[in-house]
Amino acid sequence: MTASAIIITVVLCAVAFFVCAIPFGLIFAKAFGNVDVRTVGSGNIGTTNVTRAAGKKVGALTLLCDVLKGFVMTFFGKLILAGQVEGGAPELLLRGNCGVLLCFVYLACICGHCFSPYLKFKGGKGIAVGLGGALGYMPGVAVTMLAVFLAVAIPTAYVSLGSACAAVSLPVLALLLGGAHLDSVLVLCCVSAIVLFRHRENLIKLAHGEERKFSFKKAGQTRS
Repeated sequence: MTASAIIITVVLCAVAFFVCAIPFGLIFAKAFGNVDVRTVGSGNIGTTNVTRAAGKKVGALTLLCDVLKGFVMTFFGKLILAGQVEGGAPELLLRGNCGVLLCFVYLACICGHCFSPYLKFKGGKGIAVGLGGALGYMPGVAVTMLAVFLAVAIPTAYVSLGSACAAVSLPVLALLLGGAHLDSVLVLCCVSAIVLFRHRENLIKLAHGEERKFSFKKAGQTRS
């Protein structure tokens, strides 16, 4: 691991943090739904609350942009770091000795979204940006993680439960399907822990049978 690779990683982490901190849900809900999602429903800026508060189209746009910001940062981070540590072979990065560097970039994406400096270090819960970030450098793991989410969320109608299960599956899938080294898996465990922490209130409500189910058929708050 060279000094230049470490410096580049630090720069990439900083960029990823501030780019992924952009609160698209808040921006779109205000622009197209005339509503501050922080004041309605769960108060979260993510897709679920935006959909309930501002409608399906705004929710879909939020989902797309949250996924894209994570994807862009890890995809280009992979290309940049691969030239430094794996001789220009991006597919070897996660399995290589320096695979942990890209995992730190991924972690920065999650931290930026969940603890946005633009929102006084509050933010979303990390699922959409986490999926996008995973798609950027380990697509097989990302698709399987999405399958875990859908397999739980669709039959139960609990988005939070599906999200928690997907988060828990991330380091396991990275190890089994992505061939990640142990140091990379440990960083991904931090990602999972942050997502679970951001879902702590939902998990408590689930335990008490108070969590609200989600349905695209139900209209949320109408435009004012």
